[in-house]
This record gives sequence, structure tokens and C-alpha cells, in this order.
Amino acid sequence: MKNLLKTEVGGKTLSIQTGKVAKQASGSVTVQYGETIVLVSVVSAYEGKTVSFLPLTVEYQEKIYAAGRIPGNYFRREIGRPSEKETLTARLIDRPIRPLFPKKYNYETQVIATVLSMDQENDPDILALIGASTALEISDIPFEGPIASVRVGRIDGELIINPTISECEKSDLNIIVAGSKTGVVMVEGGGNLISEEDMLEAIFFGHKEMQPIIDLQVKLKEIAGVPKRPFTAPEKDEMLVKKVEAAAHSKLREAIVIPEKIKRRTALRNLKSEIFENLGEEYADRREEVYDIFQDLQKTISRELILKEGRRIDNRKFDEIRPITCEVGILPRPHGSALFTRGETQVLGIMTLGSGPDEQRVETLSGEELRPFMLHYNFPPYSVGEVKRIGGPSRRDIGHGGLSTRAIEKVLPDKKDFDYTIRIVSEVLESNGSSSMGTVCSGILALMDGGVPIKSPVSGIAMGLVKEGDDVIILSDILGDEDQAGDMDFKVAGTCDGITALQMDIKIHELSKDIMQKALEQARTGRHFILDKMLEALKEPREEISPHAPKIITIKINPDKIREIIGPGGKTIRAMQSETNTRIEIDDTGLVKIAAVSEKEADAALEMIKEITREPEVGVIYEGTVVKIMDFGAFVQIMPNVDGLVHISQLAPHRVAKVTDIVKEGEKIKVKVLEVKDGKIRLSRKAVIEEKKNG
Repeated sequence: MKNLLKTEVGGKTLSIQTGKVAKQASGSVTVQYGETIVLVSVVSAYEGKTVSFLPLTVEYQEKIYAAGRIPGNYFRREIGRPSEKETLTARLIDRPIRPLFPKKYNYETQVIATVLSMDQENDPDILALIGASTALEISDIPFEGPIASVRVGRIDGELIINPTISECEKSDLNIIVAGSKTGVVMVEGGGNLISEEDMLEAIFFGHKEMQPIIDLQVKLKEIAGVPKRPFTAPEKDEMLVKKVEAAAHSKLREAIVIPEKIKRRTALRNLKSEIFENLGEEYADRREEVYDIFQDLQKTISRELILKEGRRIDNRKFDEIRPITCEVGILPRPHGSALFTRGETQVLGIMTLGSGPDEQRVETLSGEELRPFMLHYNFPPYSVGEVKRIGGPSRRDIGHGGLSTRAIEKVLPDKKDFDYTIRIVSEVLESNGSSSMGTVCSGILALMDGGVPIKSPVSGIAMGLVKEGDDVIILSDILGDEDQAGDMDFKVAGTCDGITALQMDIKIHELSKDIMQKALEQARTGRHFILDKMLEALKEPREEISPHAPKIITIKINPDKIREIIGPGGKTIRAMQSETNTRIEIDDTGLVKIAAVSEKEADAALEMIKEITREPEVGVIYEGTVVKIMDFGAFVQIMPNVDGLVHISQLAPHRVAKVTDIVKEGEKIKVKVLEVKDGKIRLSRKAVIEEKKNG
């Protein structure tokens, strides 16, 4: 097929095809890697909207049929709301392609990526991003691509491209790199305490290995691409621009350098309204145009302050961190809490502990997953002084929560050492730059406050960049306004020994290796500073978990005893749980977990289980009940459902002619265990009598 092209990536064939399906879209392709196939379509309207931003929406859909299964929910179909993985992947596609549309392009544009087949080994997320770039390239939509993406892993010190899902479990590094022909445009992922040098090597290893994919897109565009639709950004009214600049420049500069966010925003808002009103009747119907010019001027002045005057909004040095305060244990009932304040960003971290049934169960293309760690990020409107309707978590909330999860999960204790389900909730109380990294810091302190034995504390920082030609300034701990005016948002989290998570987005076309190296090094210094401030509040995890946390006791029993604990129809285990107010779990190996609100209740349940599962020990004397008389001896129950035989010769020190001369059914007697072999137990009443006589 002339519209099917293939190349080798990571030792496997990657193919891209167009012109076969979804032909009414502006552009569509199917991308295949192994037996994983993703269909990506793009459509852009032909009439612009009266908005000053790019109206781009990206949707990523995982169809359960792709894995050869029927959905497990009640409706047996994909539920409307995207899963967390779908949302995170949609953001993964959106972030690198958004800066590549022309400025002022205001035509509604939609990218839809649909997973059609999933082979359980090759993750479709990178294929969706490759497909989005290719579909845009061959379409008539203006787009300054192509870009490509690969996943980079590292196993036994060796970097590998596109590790399979099973290989990712052995890898100490898992990052997705997106790039153009000449530079990197996005990085997303994390690792197990990866050094800055190793991370940089992995990023540019990925950039090198993605080049055949970019070449493939160029060839496909030559074969199947259509001419780009003409688009010219609306020309500015130079007369209006000059009027706004003349009226606003000096006052705008004064307002921009007000250190406090609310005062600065108020001054800027008032100035914007004042400028518009002073323009008079002639411009009364051009409010949006005036405001756009004002915003552009604000951005220009903000950048000039940094590049020409070497000055930041709040007068900090380029590598200086805002004042930090940390408090722990501020909430009495949750199992751990911390308040992290950095400048005008403030995050409350709350940690709660649970047992096995509290784990999150998630249906994915790879099957059902159990997640013993959850982090939920909340960004209420009051945190930025706004009024908005409160609904479910937004894509931004899920994205920030995903980044914070990756940063923290690497240092959580192993399940065998700390058998709890852990949930962290991040409540952003104030926001002025990098609430996601504030979430990491408050979450770690909440874990430590709750007595969770983490392997090492983690801190996080957001880095910014302002670049004009050869002039490059890297900013540590950026403010929200610096993010809006700058060219990069680079978040790095890690311990004192290495990186656990990072996320880089840029607004320019690409980033060089030198700039990334400087940014990573400056981030390391800032991260360590923040970590020192955190440890001043709490140096290490508390020795004990909260008294309000559930108590979990684990015991191993003989698997043959499982049915006795459960009882007929679950009667026995339900009765134990009801009587002791506990939750009891048993797996097929005989591992029993008891979760209780109090230690007393947990101990009560433990004793009941021990009583049911107790095994007879040789040499130990038990009081039992005679349950059956035979000519050759008596069967005595020494534990629930455990019988042993007292042979007639072991009933008494003297010769016994008839068993019933010594014992009767229902009688309680003391017996000693002589032998346990092949499930049979030999008991002796005679040994007890002789022991008592001699002792």
C-alpha cells in the first residue's frame, strides 16, 4: 500500500498508514507497534471563533474491546467520563502540539485518538502522540511539526527504547520524550532516584532514537499530504497599539513589580479598565482587542525586566527560592497532616491509612489493577481569588495529581514492610506558582507525620525560562505570572540522591541540551534548599502511626485451615468480624490480615483465629472431649475440628479390658500428644497420669 510506511524503532517495526479509514477527517492515520494500533483523527473548523486563544481539544479513548474483553461495569460499555489514564494521555498529546499551531489561530480544532487494539505489551500512549503529529502534518491544518515521541527505560544500567509493559516493571527509569528534528519539546515521567546526568543522557538518547519516526512523517506528508489552508494572523491596529502603549507603559511597569499577587492583579485589572475607558467612544466595541494588546504589552515588559534589567517581579535573584514555612500535625483526626507554604503558594496535605479493601480497583486495557497508593489534588477557586462552580476533578487536577503521585510513590515502603493502603489529599489553599510541587512537599511531610516509614523525603521545584535569541535566563521557583510570560515550565522532584519525577513543557519550538543541563543543575540546588526547610519541621517519620489509624495484624496459617476460618457460607468469618468490629482478609496462601479501629479489637480477632487454627504440638497436654468410643480406643477432640486417638493401651497405667471402663462419650479428659504424622494424632491419657504421679 502506497500510504503505508514503516520504520524500525527500539528493535520493533512501527508503521503509519493513512487514506484507508476515517477519510472525512481533515487528517487521519493509524499507528501500529507490535499488535497495538491507535487511530488518530484531526478536524479543524473553517470559521474562526472570536477568542484570543487556540480552541484546541484533545481526546484519548481506550476501548476495552482493544484488549479482547467486555467492560466489567454494570452497563458493559465504556462509561462517558474518561479514566485517569485517558485524561493523562490526552494531556500528554495536547502539551507538545499546542505551541506548534500559528499564533492567533482561533479555529476550533479537535484531535481524537482511539485505541483499536492492545497487545498487553506495547503501551498506546506514545503511538497516540505520534499519530496526532502525523495527522496534523498531512492535513490542511496549519501546524509547525512534525514531532515524535518515544518511551525510554533503563534495565541493568542499559537504556532501552519503548520498553514493554513487563519490562517497565524492571526498569528504574520510565520517561516519555517528545521532540522535533533538532530539539526536545516535552518530557514526562520519573525514575528511581536518577541522577541529573543520567536523566539528561536518557532524554537525549530518546531524542536521537525518535528521528526515524520524524523522517517517516516527512515522507508520508510528501506522499499523502494536502496543501495547508491559508492562514494569516489578524493584523494589529498599529495606531491602537501605540495608543495603548503610550497610555499604559509606565504605569504597567509599576504594577508588574508589585510583589504581592492580589495587589498586583488588582492594580493590573484597574489599569486595564482605565486604559479602555480613556480610549473613548471610538473603541467602545473593541474591548477584547484592547485587552489583548494590554496582555501582550504586559508580557513584553515582564520579559524585558528579566532579560535587560536582571530583575524579577518580586525582586528575587534568578536562583532564589521564596520564603518557606512548614507545619506538621495540624489536624487531630486524620492520620497525618502538613501545611507547606512557599511564598504565596500554600498546600495542605492530608494522609489517611486503610486496609486492603480500601485499595483502588481500576479497569485498564491490561486488566484490573489494585492501587494501594492514591493521591488526589484539589484546586478550589478561592485559592486564586476566583468564583467558579465546584465540580469533579478537572484535567489539570488529574494531571497535577499524576505528577505528584510519580514523585512520591518511589519512596513509599514496600507492601510487605508496611501493609497499609495510603491516600494523600492535596488541598491547595493559595496558589501563585507550582502548587503541584507544593503538593509533593506537603504530601511527604504528611506521610512522615503519620509515621509512614518512607525510604527518603522528596521535595519539588518548578523552573522557568526566558529566552530571546542567545539571551537565556533560567528562573528557580517561578511565580504564576513568570510562568505565563516565560518559555518553559519545568518541574523536578526528587530526594537528596536523585530525581523521582519530572515534567517539562515549553512554549518555544524546542530546547537544547545545554539549557536543559543548566536547568536541571539549578533545580537540584533549589530542591535541596527546599528539602532542608522541610526537615526543619520534621527530620524523620514518627515512630508510631496515629492512634486513629486502623491497626493491621498479619498472621500466616496452614492453608488447610482456611475453610475452617471462613465456615459454611462464610458464617464463621462474618461472625468474627461482627463480634470484634474488624475486617478480615484471607488469601489462598494462608495469609490472614486483620484490620481494626483499635488494637484491642484486632487482638480479639487474632485470638479467635489462633483458636480455630491452632495445631497440636507433640509433648503438650490438652483438655479434650471424648467424641467417639471404639473397641480399640477413644477419639478425643482437643481443638475445634481436631481429633486424636487414645489407644486402649494409653488410657491408663494398668491393663484396660474395655474402653468404657475408663471413659465415656462427652467426658472431658486431659491427654498428651505423643505423635502427629500424616494428619493422624496419637494421644495418651496414661502419660498425663504418670507425669502427674512423678511430678
